[in-house]
Amino acid sequence: MVEGRPPGGLTSAEAIERLRVDGANTLPRPRRRSSTRRFLDELTHFFAIMLWIAAVLAVLAGMPQLGIAVVAVILLNAVFSFIQESRADRAAERLVSLLPTLVTVVRDGRQEQVDATEIVVGDRVILRAGDRVPADGIVRSAATLRMDTSMLTGESRPVAVGTGDAVFAGTFAVLGEADIDVDATGSRTRLAEIARLTTASPKPRTPLALELRRVVRLIAAIALGVGAAFFAVTVALGGEISEGLMFAIGVTVALVPEALLPTVTLTLAWGAEQMSRRQVLVRDLEAVETLGSTTVICTDKTGTLTRNQMTVVRAWTPSARVESAVPGYVPNSPLDVTPESERAAVMDLAADAVRCSDGYVACLDGVWRPRGDPMEAAIDVFARRLGVGTDDLRRTDRDEARFPFDPERRRMSVVVDGTVLVKGAPDAVLPLCADPDHAADAAASMAASGLRVIAVAARQLAPGPLPGSADEAEAGLTLVGLLGLEDPPRTDVREALEACRTAGISVIMVTGDHPATAAAIATEVGLRAPDDPVLVGADLPVEDRALGTLIDHTGTVIARVSPEDKLRIARSLRQRGHVVAMTGDGVNDVPALHEANIGIAMGESGTDVAREAADLVLLDDHFASIVGGVEMGRATYVNIRRFLTYHLTDNVAELTPFLIWGLSGGSIPLALGVLQIIALDIGTDTLSAVALGAEPPARHLLQEPPVSGRLLNRTVLRRAFGILGPTEAVLAMGAFLAVLAIGGWSSGGSAPTAATLSAASGAAFITIVLAQTANAFACRSSTRPPWALGWLTNRLLTPAAAVELAFSVILLFVPVFATALGQSPPTAVGWVIALAAMPVLLGVDAADKGLRRAGIARRARQR
Repeated sequence: MVEGRPPGGLTSAEAIERLRVDGANTLPRPRRRSSTRRFLDELTHFFAIMLWIAAVLAVLAGMPQLGIAVVAVILLNAVFSFIQESRADRAAERLVSLLPTLVTVVRDGRQEQVDATEIVVGDRVILRAGDRVPADGIVRSAATLRMDTSMLTGESRPVAVGTGDAVFAGTFAVLGEADIDVDATGSRTRLAEIARLTTASPKPRTPLALELRRVVRLIAAIALGVGAAFFAVTVALGGEISEGLMFAIGVTVALVPEALLPTVTLTLAWGAEQMSRRQVLVRDLEAVETLGSTTVICTDKTGTLTRNQMTVVRAWTPSARVESAVPGYVPNSPLDVTPESERAAVMDLAADAVRCSDGYVACLDGVWRPRGDPMEAAIDVFARRLGVGTDDLRRTDRDEARFPFDPERRRMSVVVDGTVLVKGAPDAVLPLCADPDHAADAAASMAASGLRVIAVAARQLAPGPLPGSADEAEAGLTLVGLLGLEDPPRTDVREALEACRTAGISVIMVTGDHPATAAAIATEVGLRAPDDPVLVGADLPVEDRALGTLIDHTGTVIARVSPEDKLRIARSLRQRGHVVAMTGDGVNDVPALHEANIGIAMGESGTDVAREAADLVLLDDHFASIVGGVEMGRATYVNIRRFLTYHLTDNVAELTPFLIWGLSGGSIPLALGVLQIIALDIGTDTLSAVALGAEPPARHLLQEPPVSGRLLNRTVLRRAFGILGPTEAVLAMGAFLAVLAIGGWSSGGSAPTAATLSAASGAAFITIVLAQTANAFACRSSTRPPWALGWLTNRLLTPAAAVELAFSVILLFVPVFATALGQSPPTAVGWVIALAAMPVLLGVDAADKGLRRAGIARRARQR
């Protein structure tokens, strides 16, 4: 308890009664769906229902093996999605860990420890350095109390707290001690308000999820439509209704993209693995693509754009000026100051500042880390670099008197060996010094540069009694000097911000720091231009539309923001059509991380709660890592388009035999059966599709605006349905009809023999396989042929194609498989056409790309 304070507090009986009335001091736990319900949801969404129907229809059509395969796909997707969702939306639960377990209180006139859940309104809590606050309260008395409130406010520096000030649950004391009267517990605390903000609205759907839903529904509609059409054709040609139904079911099941979601999932997993190599940990797979679609990044300042290492960068004395070019905690890097007279003056300044400080740096596991106030740790580093022995200077046993920092006086002082040493804000110290004018100009210059300025002064006491008060001790001072401190920017931030501008991404700074400090850092790193606005959270418009209009400008700086402000910033930008990425490290950031399209937490400096709420975690806290993640995200979106082109090309070739059979009234035999199509889709296409999903990023991805628009855009549709698909279809049908013709079949004549039809079907099958092998390489780019890219630059594609070719040969030559699929090895003419399919398709693809490049060049010249 702070010396001189009466015990106060409640009686045990009062505490028990208030606990009965108000309830335990615990945060409300969010209502969560049960594990069973969440797993069932994964089995009953639209795509899963479509696959369930396909599986049932396959069994009814006499193809139980196909039904089992489809059910396996459903279950694998459900299990994977369930595991991913199990980690989501736990942020509110993790808030509970921010409350201490045991708390020292005053009850019945004496100190005792109680469980934090038993704290009630009216309790007197004893808070010491290192303690976490268990509930909201008011400071009754304090001694040198400094609180770390960064988790709630975003303020990067410890805040001085005095009598009458409020403290909040979850924050903790960095320095000093205090008595606190509790005025809110449990669900009525500020921490609980943030928990409610986190769960107030659902996480927005990702652009990829919306596009996949659209693609799946479109393909489902096409599959059902084609199935119904073939049922009608079968009946119209005189077939039995049951026969037509079975045929329609087979066609519909064949056109359902069973491998689409597994391929997307594996592509996202590959992107996540690549991001981890760039220090970006992916917690939600869909976030891989979302980051690539980002149009606005709302970034914090401390630790992301800066090093989160306070550093003395300027020192001023009446006789010396020093600037330090080495940022961060590097006490072993000597600071060269010449001439010797200036060095002596600066060493005196550093030594006196250390005597007034409690914070310092310590080497742990080979890394220098701050202990106590980061500003005082920076002063310790500065003194060590000058060769000042700081360990002895910090000894408090030599203090003859000590007057702690007071938020009203904005300074503190100690008396050591008959000398008064004072440290504080320049406007609180300079008026106590003789002739402060030059120092005032120097302090103003430092502040204008965004530095935090500390003034140090001293006076020698005359022999006699020690000063009885701070005012008595701090009179008649002589200025020793000024220290200018900053949290230095990261070296790679300017380049990363320039990359964002080139890539068409707006960057907005959203911070809890002072507007002048935020603006200075934003300007220094190149985020903000001179005319870009600097806003304060308290002045933001109340209406979301007006807020979005005001801040939708790259280079905007928004300071002193609250958790509610950050949430509204994310929401207002999303309402303007932006894909918003929001960074954060504290509890105050959790609602905004949840509201943004993609939440990005800090790995080194972030809280567990922020990391739980985020979609991505920056393992190194570097803003530049976000840019690397954007590149991978864009590559993932483009890669999904690549394997969609690949899949749809195959579907055109697979559907064409049915179309020709129907248009010919059944006079031309069916080139492919349903099981052959399933074998093509799942057995011989999946590996190449996954390999296309792992295509390395193109160099131009960060030189253009964010990849956007439909997955099935004009280029995908034109190449799949207008160029590559028809080419494959012509080749497959050509091989089929050629083998039939050599075997003696002609349209309008007798039906082909079973052996001839089997060989012809085998020719169509292997032609599609070989054409798809070439197509996999063709789909690596929509503008460049594969030889221009290098045949081996995608390390997964060549092995994937080799495995698929080997598998197709097994299906063609091993009798048990060939018979089940209704095919056999083709004749010589069939092999000639099948082998010609690869160069023919690559030639058609190269011609198309050449024409497209010429058109792009022509339009560029016209502009």
